[in-house]
Amino acid sequence: MSLVYPPVRASEHVSLRVEPRSAERWRVRGWHWVIAAPLVIVAVVAAGATMASIPLLYLAVVTPELIRIDLRDHRLPNVLTLPGIAVGLATCGVESLALGRVSLAPAAAGAGYAALLLLLALLGGMGVGDVKLGAALGLASWLPFVGVTSPVLAFLAGGLASVAVLIRRGRGRRMAFGPFLLAGFWVSVALVALSRLA
Repeated sequence: MSLVYPPVRASEHVSLRVEPRSAERWRVRGWHWVIAAPLVIVAVVAAGATMASIPLLYLAVVTPELIRIDLRDHRLPNVLTLPGIAVGLATCGVESLALGRVSLAPAAAGAGYAALLLLLALLGGMGVGDVKLGAALGLASWLPFVGVTSPVLAFLAGGLASVAVLIRRGRGRRMAFGPFLLAGFWVSVALVALSRLA
């Protein structure tokens, strides 16, 4: 979805409308694997052969299409974000049953990230698609480090980019924020992967 500077009223920006079916269609394109394949490797190295890798692998596959659509249309389709939430919840549930207690890191990260983005959406500075993507990214954050670092990096990068857009193009310009959410997440995962190899 898009980040708006300056923020507009929630009634003007946040919409819960059903997206057109044409916006819901997507397919894995050949060039996607140029991005997705390295992300799959990073995910496997970071999380290993564990349940935690399942949400990461899903996100690795859909990340290129999410970026493409958000940059082009300023939206993050439900057909890509909602399955991410479902996979994250299912994985968190199975792990919780196996541990005999709630898998705290992904549960807290998913709830916290979604709550933060929802607050920003209600204030008019964020889209509902960002909230759903944030929930999916949080639920995929199997380590507290990823759950904390991911949004910090996303907002740092997004904030710097928004300042550049404000200076270059003036007030009221729309900027896709989904790519920053995804970049912050994957940089965090990559840092974990590098620590595993060290």
